[in-house]
Amino acid sequence: MSYLGPIRKKLGTDLLLVPSVAGVIRNESNALLLVRKSEDGIWGLPAGAIEPGEGPTQAVIREVLEETGLEVVPTKIIGVFGGKHFRFTYPNGDMVEYLVTLLECVIKGTPKQGVDEEICKIEYFQEQDLPSIALPYPRDVLYGRGERCTFN
Repeated sequence: MSYLGPIRKKLGTDLLLVPSVAGVIRNESNALLLVRKSEDGIWGLPAGAIEPGEGPTQAVIREVLEETGLEVVPTKIIGVFGGKHFRFTYPNGDMVEYLVTLLECVIKGTPKQGVDEEICKIEYFQEQDLPSIALPYPRDVLYGRGERCTFN
């Protein structure tokens, strides 16, 4: 069980601030990798909560591997996002507000077998074809325009 499981048992569905990470992975044509959640069909970046004792780099490596089967190397922090626009309510009623460290990652090696059951699809999207995603990351950050680190 994850770190959040016992907290949810005590807290119920009330709002919980969750430190988390998301991986920005682009292919050679600058298309962005997204995952689609099985539970609700919503697209998003490979992402998840940072577990106790884990740093953001370790967390994004773990989450990307679990959700996509890809081994990645984080190359830089490209943004930190949070606040009311990063609130999300899951289908079971659990409310969260994410504080997300967004890390640009490159793929190393070949994909592993066995993607997390919470993911039903993995796909690359060019910017003009980007579907609606769970959290409102700026497109310029997602598609690598600009060299600045964004804090929001």
